Amino acid sequence: MTPPVDPRIGWHLPALGALPVSTRLAETVSRVVAPNASHMTLDGTNTYVVGEPGSGAAFVVDPGPGDEAHFERVRAVLQELDAECSGVVVTHHHLDHSEAALAWGRALGTAVAAASEDVCGPEGWILGEGDVLSAGGTTLTAVPTPGHSADHLCFRLDDGSLLSGDHILGRGTSVVAWPEGDLAAYLDSLRRVLQLGPDNLFPGHGPELTENPDAVITFYLEHRAWREAQVRAALLEDESLSERPADLVARLYAAVDPVLWPAAEMSTRACLVKLAAEGVVSGLPFETAASDGGGRDARHPLG
Repeated sequence: MTPPVDPRIGWHLPALGALPVSTRLAETVSRVVAPNASHMTLDGTNTYVVGEPGSGAAFVVDPGPGDEAHFERVRAVLQELDAECSGVVVTHHHLDHSEAALAWGRALGTAVAAASEDVCGPEGWILGEGDVLSAGGTTLTAVPTPGHSADHLCFRLDDGSLLSGDHILGRGTSVVAWPEGDLAAYLDSLRRVLQLGPDNLFPGHGPELTENPDAVITFYLEHRAWREAQVRAALLEDESLSERPADLVARLYAAVDPVLWPAAEMSTRACLVKLAAEGVVSGLPFETAASDGGGRDARHPLG
């Protein structure tokens, strides 16, 4: 089976590790890259400062890890905008996005906004479908995009851009990791974002995607379909592989750096659970062993 071609291959994107630490991406959007780069977090977590210059207010989205130097760089951007922070906003609960949220909220004198109280705390703002945060001459509209995690939110901006968190990354593809990752929900969320037709994608990791966001989203859908077709084909040859996900990964990801195989196995398990729900496979030994959606340390492989 021939894999789909990533349209970003021909784009002039910065090399891995070459993102500037702090940069203005649009009139109302600045990005500060957290110092937590790895093969799982790419260049590091992208923290966004969103607000109209001169308006006196801005939101901070995805503070990331509890790193003092990172916090000071974000505060410097707020000072450049002459803005107070109107809210710390979090796309989802994974620690590389949420760890510093409550501490930053206290330090900046504002509340945290997220999809669950576990992230935003009892004094925070719980966001759902279509909820709007407005300040600094701009608005953030919550778009629930479950799949990568059950509580994942994207945020649509006034200009049609989308803060995509870990739903869509600047490089590679996002992992949908069993037990908390839900592949069927993830695919539905991708289709929803494609229907929104964002003008720009500002992801939680990696460079901004401004050239043709729809092509990237379509590639994500095609990539998932290709991986599922690989799994289906392998199971036709050896049905027992559904009970041995690690062996299935070794077969399907032979060309991928083995350091990513553990994450690939979690994605493959999520695919098998989807196929089980569709009646393609049965009797998965791990299917009922899912946790309560903890997975707070889940990260994101390159592909």
